[in-house]
Amino acid sequence: MSPPETGPTAPEPQLAPGLIQVLGKTFPFPRRHFLSVLDLNPVEVADLLDLADGFVVLNRQTSKKLDLLKGRTLMNLFFENSTRTQSSFELAGKRLGADVVNMSPRASSISKGETLIDTAVTLNAMQPDLLVVRHASSGAASLLSQKVSCSVINAGDGQHEHPTQALLDALSMRRAFGRIAGLRVAICGDVLHSRVARSNVGLLQMMGAEVRLVGPPTLIPAEADRWGSEVFHDLRKGIAGCDVVMMLRLQLERMDGVLAPSQREYFRFFGLDREKLACAAPHVRVMHPGPMNRGVEIDSEVADDLAVSLIQDQVEMGVAARMAVLAALSARLDND
Repeated sequence: MSPPETGPTAPEPQLAPGLIQVLGKTFPFPRRHFLSVLDLNPVEVADLLDLADGFVVLNRQTSKKLDLLKGRTLMNLFFENSTRTQSSFELAGKRLGADVVNMSPRASSISKGETLIDTAVTLNAMQPDLLVVRHASSGAASLLSQKVSCSVINAGDGQHEHPTQALLDALSMRRAFGRIAGLRVAICGDVLHSRVARSNVGLLQMMGAEVRLVGPPTLIPAEADRWGSEVFHDLRKGIAGCDVVMMLRLQLERMDGVLAPSQREYFRFFGLDREKLACAAPHVRVMHPGPMNRGVEIDSEVADDLAVSLIQDQVEMGVAARMAVLAALSARLDND
C-alpha cells in the first residue's frame, strides 16, 4: 500500500551564504566579561565587526531567529533609563534564542536600600549566564563582575565607558566607508560627561582612526590632552576636513553648576547645522548616539537627511553588534 498523500511542507528558513560563513567563525570572547573597549585588541575588534556584519544580514531576513543562545538566560539590569540600549540587548538576546529577563531595580529592592553587592548575590543565585548592566556610578559593572559567576556586559557605567556603543559606531563607520583606519572623526559637544566619547576614542584610535574632540572648554575633560586626541573649542575648525562628525547631547542631569550657556547660545556656537557642516569633508557622515536634543546640539534638517546621517544606521547596527558580543561571550562560556 502506498503511503497517504500529504500536503506540501513549509521550506526550512535559509540563511544567506555570507551569514553561514560568518557564523562559522564565531569565536570565544577573549575575556569572561566585556567591561571596556580595552578588553579587546584590533584583531578581536575586527572579528566582532565581521560577526556583526553577518547578523545585519540575518536581521534583514524574514526569519531572524537562531538558537546560538538556546538554554542561556540573559538578564538586563538597568539602573538608569534607556530605550535604545535596553531594547537592542533584549532583541539581540531573543534573536539568538536566549531567555531574556528585564529587571527594574528602581522599582525593586534597590529603592528599599539594598546595596549593589546584595543585588549581585541575589541575581547570582538565579544562575543567569549573561548580565547586562547600566549604572550611574563609574566602576559598577566591574564591581558586579567580581561578585557573580556569569558574564557581565557593561551597558554604560557613569562617565566611564559604554563599550558596545563604540562597537556599533565602528560598525556603522566601516559599513559606510569600507574601513576605519585613516578616518578623521570629530566627537563634538559634552565630552566631559560622555562615556560614549571615552569608549569611542579608545576603540577608534585602536583601529587607526584620527579622533578630534570639540566643545566648549567647560565640557572637555581636564585629562583630554592625554587621550591622544587634538582638542578644539571652535566647531567649524574642529570638524574641518572630517569624514565623520559625531554629536553628543548636553547631559544636563550630570552637570553641577552652569557649564554651558543657554541652549540657544549653545546651538549658535556648537550646534550642527548645514552651514557648519559645510566645513567638513564633502563625503561627511553625521552620527549621534541618542537621544537627540534637536535644536540644541543638532539641527533636524541635518539629523534627518539620509544622504549624510548615519543615525538610523546606528540604531540598526546596535542590535547586530550586541548580537555579536552575546554570541562570542556564549562561546566563551561553552569553553570554560
